[in-house]
Amino acid sequence: MLTLDQDPATGKLSLVKYFNVPTKPAYGLWITCGASLSPWNTHLSSEEYEPDAFAAVAGKDARFNAFINNLYSDPNADKDPVRANPYLYGHTPEVRVNADGSGTLVKHFCMGRISHELVQVCPDQRTVLMGDDATNGGAFMFIADRAGDLSSGTLYVAKWNQTSGVGPGAATLSWIKLGSATSAEIENLAKTLTPSDIMDLATTNPNDPSYTKIRYSGKDNWVRLKPGMEKAAAFLETHRYAALVGGSLGFTKWEGTTLNAKDKIAYVAMSYIQTSMIDGTTDIKVQGPKAGATYALNLKGGQKDTSGAPINSDWVPVDMAAPAALVGEDLATPDALGNLANADKIANPDNLKFSEKLRTLFIGEDSGMHVNNFLWAYNVDTKQLARILSTPAGAESTGLQGVDDVNGWTYVLSNFQHPADWESPLHDKVKATLDPLIKKNYKDRFGASVGYITGLPQTAKV
Repeated sequence: MLTLDQDPATGKLSLVKYFNVPTKPAYGLWITCGASLSPWNTHLSSEEYEPDAFAAVAGKDARFNAFINNLYSDPNADKDPVRANPYLYGHTPEVRVNADGSGTLVKHFCMGRISHELVQVCPDQRTVLMGDDATNGGAFMFIADRAGDLSSGTLYVAKWNQTSGVGPGAATLSWIKLGSATSAEIENLAKTLTPSDIMDLATTNPNDPSYTKIRYSGKDNWVRLKPGMEKAAAFLETHRYAALVGGSLGFTKWEGTTLNAKDKIAYVAMSYIQTSMIDGTTDIKVQGPKAGATYALNLKGGQKDTSGAPINSDWVPVDMAAPAALVGEDLATPDALGNLANADKIANPDNLKFSEKLRTLFIGEDSGMHVNNFLWAYNVDTKQLARILSTPAGAESTGLQGVDDVNGWTYVLSNFQHPADWESPLHDKVKATLDPLIKKNYKDRFGASVGYITGLPQTAKV
């Protein structure tokens, strides 16, 4: 938690103090990624790439084992089923700001255990649209029981009803209710159940009609739900259960989500359109491009789920298509610099933020197809797209946030991470020249920069 001072004459921000936020009350954090600011001014983080519980409890997830051992400073912690519990990870952490500028963190276990990235709370302070950065990911929506309180609610997954398979494709969306729960009851289930208590899993065909074939993380799974385990499956084995009940688990790679509240349009970044979106293994089958696209989703009220029950929200996504200006373009051969995607178009969008006052969608890249990643601005009224920032080669444009008004000043917060994260053949033409420069200027590639863009005050001073 960082406390900043603002110069009222120039808008300059300066660091005053900072606190590390204790994570022990939430069992530590697993692979935190993109975050957003809630309407009630809290930090909504994410736990990405939730560990496969079946592999973790069998001791076959080396990354999870290393995480647990490091978290508890104990080389044998991964052998302790209480501490090495994969169901405690893959959730939505929320940080509240304390009066002294420190932060207090809780985890919401009732929002689905998926590969969370950059959730977006709608103006009703109840409807939450969520990214799912995974192979065979889904479109998930959480509707809280009470405004400003994510500790209980109802979880849904979308069904993609394809209307076009051209390019990034288009569809109408219908919604399947997965279940309702409180965070406390799912946390208790997480502590008391093992994966085999919830469902039977086979990774090769068991030739048993009581099993259902699904796709999970790019592979075939066969699953059979244990009696009475619907709620546990919905919130702890969300990917497998959502596929089992008919959700469209075929998105790759769904990253950031943001909202144009005035027009009731959500925007989502599909960083790469590949594998499960194009291979025909699910009901999503589009053409691409690999360079990805940003989709627009119209939001409406008066919707019903697939069972015919009303959905208690005026912010339900009903369709999904990508504006032409926000679709990447793969190149048949690399350009002179080595770019694998058109440098004048967005490639592999990741972070998304929308400025209501500027009527502008900001898009940060995390591309394996552009030599340098860019931050872009797209005005939704003029339809003009412009590059406004470039990161060092190999670095990801991240930490994006649009701040419309702080004492009359508007800010676009931005940073980058992992400069000189070289990929071949993408960086083959520039690596020899740029690697020593980046090592010199960015602490041997372990440095980064955090900053912002600002301009004139919004209102002239008399």
